[in-house]
Amino acid sequence: MKQDVSSLVAQAREGRPRAVARLISLVEGASPQLREVMAALAPLTGNAYVIGLTGPPGVGKSTTTSALVGAYRRQGRRVGVLAVDPSSPFSGGALLGDRVRMSDHASDAGVYIRSMATRGHLGGLAWAAPQAIRVLDAAGCDVILVETVGVGQSEVEIAAQADTSVVLLAPGMGDGIQAAKAGILEIGDVYVVNKADRDGADATARELNHMLGLGEARRPGDWRPPIVRTVASRGEGIDEVVAALEKHKGWMDERGVLVDRRRERAAKEIEVIAVTALRERLADVHGGQRVRVLSLAERVLAGELDAYAAADEVTRALASG
Repeated sequence: MKQDVSSLVAQAREGRPRAVARLISLVEGASPQLREVMAALAPLTGNAYVIGLTGPPGVGKSTTTSALVGAYRRQGRRVGVLAVDPSSPFSGGALLGDRVRMSDHASDAGVYIRSMATRGHLGGLAWAAPQAIRVLDAAGCDVILVETVGVGQSEVEIAAQADTSVVLLAPGMGDGIQAAKAGILEIGDVYVVNKADRDGADATARELNHMLGLGEARRPGDWRPPIVRTVASRGEGIDEVVAALEKHKGWMDERGVLVDRRRERAAKEIEVIAVTALRERLADVHGGQRVRVLSLAERVLAGELDAYAAADEVTRALASG
């Protein structure tokens, strides 16, 4: 059923959760009205502070996210949460767990929580997450928390979606930090050692500090990612995390880094949309409407044509169409 986009946007601006939900559903479902939705939202965005939370499974991302929601609400700020779930949107999966852990905020009109399925998309983010972030931004959220699935190094994609990336770790990971070094440990702006009341918290913090020190040399004035210890289940250390986030945002504002990051985010979003459109056209090609790709493949296998020349024929067909 066709939606009245202008009415939905107006209602979302008033903070009506049902309107926000419908807009995000249009985004997730790749609705034919998606372009209309994005055009209506474009002038209303650019105000929210987007924070990504990532880390291995079991470190307490959902609990930390919930605690951060509470901290920002005490400041009187409107908060949006995108909990990106690897499971099917129909089976529940982690979605239910996230909702249970954030149930304290369920009746708060200043908080909007949405679970999104990755639909198999690598990187821990649903393909529609950038547009969903834009919906929450336009709806008046001051802070948007994006919690990604715990899938390891592929979660580096969160860095492309967030203004500030928070990497969570916990004691008892063993070789987890070493395994994650080439992935999520390279993208953090703020590091959090959660469950810091457990044995090994000091060792985890020391190892993390050591590994961060092995990175590229920083120039004077460069950002040095802080390491904050928390017990999110009790709210301990959460105010320190918020302070670290605000300090990082201030640093980015002063040096123009925030604008640069948002420009790169927009550029990547444009590229993804363009590539998706090209893939759809390529699917048409594979269907035989323009070029018989399978016939080209047979010629490649027979040695009559190389793969690059075959690809050139495909791209020429795309360009002429």
